Amino acid sequence: MRLAPGSLALLVATLGLPVAVAGAQTVVRPGFNLFSVTQDAEIGKQSALQVERQMPMLSDAAAQRYVSALGARLVAQAPGPKFAYQFKVANLSDLNAFALPGGYIYVHRGLLQQVRSEGELAGVMAHEIAHVALRHPTNQASKAYLAQAGLGVLGGRLGGRSTTGQLVNAVGGFGMNTLFLKFSRSVESQADIVGSQIMAKAGYDPVEMATFFAYMGQQAGGNPGAVARFLSDHPAPADREARVRREASLLGAPRRTPAIGSLAMVQTRLKGLPPAKTTAQLAQGGTAAGNTNTAPTGLSIEAPSSRYNTYQQRNRSFTIEQPDNWVAGESSDGFGVTILPRGGIATNARGFENISYGVIVNHFVPFDGAIGNSFIDAQNSAYETATLEQATSDLVRQIRQANPHLTRRTESDQRTTVAGVSSMEVHLAGQSPQTGRDEAVTVVAREVADGHIIYLLLIAPSDEAAAIKPTFDRMLRSLRINEQVAHQ
Repeated sequence: MRLAPGSLALLVATLGLPVAVAGAQTVVRPGFNLFSVTQDAEIGKQSALQVERQMPMLSDAAAQRYVSALGARLVAQAPGPKFAYQFKVANLSDLNAFALPGGYIYVHRGLLQQVRSEGELAGVMAHEIAHVALRHPTNQASKAYLAQAGLGVLGGRLGGRSTTGQLVNAVGGFGMNTLFLKFSRSVESQADIVGSQIMAKAGYDPVEMATFFAYMGQQAGGNPGAVARFLSDHPAPADREARVRREASLLGAPRRTPAIGSLAMVQTRLKGLPPAKTTAQLAQGGTAAGNTNTAPTGLSIEAPSSRYNTYQQRNRSFTIEQPDNWVAGESSDGFGVTILPRGGIATNARGFENISYGVIVNHFVPFDGAIGNSFIDAQNSAYETATLEQATSDLVRQIRQANPHLTRRTESDQRTTVAGVSSMEVHLAGQSPQTGRDEAVTVVAREVADGHIIYLLLIAPSDEAAAIKPTFDRMLRSLRINEQVAHQ
């Protein structure tokens, strides 16, 4: 069933977008949503991975700490679901910020350098937090799905039983990030109102949000290129500044709190960094230049940061350190993790993705769980128990079944130590059919108490393996395994 022209707007109004003044502040109710709160978080996580493969992140710890601390103060006053908000600084020169479902919020370096006070920055960030709290991104996706699927979804005939993947694919897959970045004027007004309320509760004067809008208007007249992205993503009604000032008057004078930190100090640090590209330059060309790390000789990706974060598996089965400019993506079963630098995935002409750089950590049950029983391995050898070498060979056999281009370099097999326990290291190599480049894959396998294997795959182009080896070695040394966790 298709909606008649104009009926979608009527339906949205009917399903819950009224705005009314009640007491000291304006009451904003979020619109209808076919996605659950859990699905918001799932979609946001996947969308963030996609964004961070395409967009350079700023590797400056002081700036990141400042933005995260300010974000935490504002989030403490946010309405709506208690998402696990994350704040990151994109190394782009545009005056912009944006939000993805589930609490993933990105502030451009250009915005951080241009705001004139912590309150102005708080205003922009509170606006983005409001989009997440009101679930505007998936509300927008729900409208798109409704337009395709018809009114039946509202009764649960489709939407109630649909998985996240079905809903996402119906509105364009995770390429639907574009749905999350452009909102209507009424939705932007809602985010302004709720953002003002968040600011006031957090101890900032909402008028500073209004003064920032006035500043953006001045910039649009004198330097339109600097604010083009913001104005494109945030359509501004003529009375936007006035509407925020009116909300500020309803809220009354806020109880001021001390500044989170020194904005001036952060801005001074950023001025000393190499210039960042604009979003338009990034789209035209190419690589995410303007990052604060310079790739060493022999690397075609951004250099791994010297600062590391710790990734913890959700069941606390293991932890591993990763460069803070690499991205960790959890496997669908929740046990494994793939840790990649930007540019670590290559896509061929047919759209297939191939990991060209990265580290995979996962769990493996040798011989389909036949440890301790009589069985025959791939070489037709019968035995009762499996040694670590035999279990590793079974793992390698399964890897090669899925990747037949890889050849095992048996002469380089060796014993090593992982988390204090003797382990096996095996080297594979071959020309990737996806990228056409020779790639090197190091397999490191460590047995755990139940006879299962925790393994790492260290992946890089063959001609760049030596340059990335220090990073891989650091990650391998950092792996810590909890022997008490049962593996299914």
